[in-house]
Amino acid sequence: MEVKQFSSIYENGITTYCPGCEHGLLLKFIGMALDELGITEKAIMVGSVGCSTLAYKFLNVDYVQAPHGRAPAIMSAIKLLEKDKVVFGIQGDGDALSIGIAELIHAANRGIPITVFMYNNMVFGMTGGQMAPTTPEGMKTMTTPFGRDIKQMGPPLDACKILSAFPQISYLKRVVITPKPIFTKDRVMYSSKEAMDSYKAVLNAFKTQLMGGFSFVEFIGTCNVNWKMTILDSKKYVHDVGVKVYPPALCRDAFGVDKR
Repeated sequence: MEVKQFSSIYENGITTYCPGCEHGLLLKFIGMALDELGITEKAIMVGSVGCSTLAYKFLNVDYVQAPHGRAPAIMSAIKLLEKDKVVFGIQGDGDALSIGIAELIHAANRGIPITVFMYNNMVFGMTGGQMAPTTPEGMKTMTTPFGRDIKQMGPPLDACKILSAFPQISYLKRVVITPKPIFTKDRVMYSSKEAMDSYKAVLNAFKTQLMGGFSFVEFIGTCNVNWKMTILDSKKYVHDVGVKVYPPALCRDAFGVDKR
């Protein structure tokens, strides 16, 4: 059987992501969407700081590295100068909602046609697993060994709720990219629904930019290494806890791309 090669994905790239991490899935979906829409040659990715920066090793597109948290500002500048380009970036939840929250909010408020993908694993992944703005109540991290206490640290930030305040956003959606474990009598299988939903969201986010709108998609994923869990336990945690804090939702679809 012939295996299709995607022009947007390097053929011989060996993943450097931790086993079980869904960052690799997200990159695959982005590459597939660029190919399906025929926009690989005019795509420009802006890198943030964190695990998502490793994308330059795997995506065969032009790439610009931004300072920590500044990716939306750099994306906006590129799009204003190169209006025919498809400009996108992947940010972690720490990058986007901590040091970079001002840049994200102002980019969303301007409504410039760019696409922001945010991988939310609820911790600072690359720097060792410290509490992030998105860490759920009670979750143990390197800096919250007894669990996040909202009386001391405040509740976790919800990116989609925050961005819903800005009417200039054309596409705003949250999906779960973590496959759901399905337990049978003698084995564990995983659902494919999460992957299909995530790919559709990536595709529709790019379609929205091509139609002239700002798009933002949040992907709820795992970080089993910094969570100090097995891969299976991390998948269960997302579906037992993560989806209750961050339920999947279509918050805005100005062009109706999700209905097509």
